Amino acid sequence: SSGINAEYGVLNQEEIQGMRLAGRLGREVLDVAAKMVRPGVTCQEIDDAVFEACVARECYPSPLNYRGFPKSCCTSVNEVICHGIPDTRPLKDGDILNIDITVYKNGFHGDLNETFLVGKVDETGRKLVEASYESLRRAIEQVKPGAKYRDIGGVIQKYINSCGFSVVRSYCGHGINQLFHTAPSVPHYSKNKAIGIMKPGHCFTIEPMINEGVWRDHLWPDDWTAVTADGKRSSQFEHTLLVTDTGVEILTARQEMGGQPHFMDNL
Repeated sequence: SSGINAEYGVLNQEEIQGMRLAGRLGREVLDVAAKMVRPGVTCQEIDDAVFEACVARECYPSPLNYRGFPKSCCTSVNEVICHGIPDTRPLKDGDILNIDITVYKNGFHGDLNETFLVGKVDETGRKLVEASYESLRRAIEQVKPGAKYRDIGGVIQKYINSCGFSVVRSYCGHGINQLFHTAPSVPHYSKNKAIGIMKPGHCFTIEPMINEGVWRDHLWPDDWTAVTADGKRSSQFEHTLLVTDTGVEILTARQEMGGQPHFMDNL
């Protein structure tokens, strides 16, 4: 098929197979990065390993040169909400670190991220990371044919408010397929105006960014790094999802440990 569908955004079987492969390989690359997370390691070293892991799988790291982004993945430490640029600062005991991976394979993108605990993280930091993962898990439970994209945010915000944390509003989940970012937009906050109803064959991300303090963000002069307005920490998890006839398939699911994120392995 030409990839131009009669019904916008609905992938055919061939395209679904392409997305499954991209999602699986993106997961493999994130799992490589996960093994490196410890105090003293730099995000540049992680980025180098991500680049090599992509090349080994005959993938291109989608972030590299995307609108001028200079690295192969995003590494967001502590108060960085998203789109942090890997650098030579060594990770410190007590940091939280998000690693966001997207790979491009055979014309399709697979996008996921996890937040990691570096060494021994304080209780509030652990609770923030746990809450951000749980908010994603609850959101994914809502995904099925006929569900409204705008309803996802309410589920996330209700839970996060009950935890005493806040939801970032400036960055949303997004459609993903042959394009890295496309329709629909999937806001993570309640009372949003997102358009659209989920149908089998739709592919998109959910990726709530959860802040310890206020929800507002600032952009650094590098025009990429988004940070919390109050300097408190932010945590995020992301999956690429496929709407099926009966519900949802998590294309970037972890294959080990029952699919739980890495930070739970050592709790």
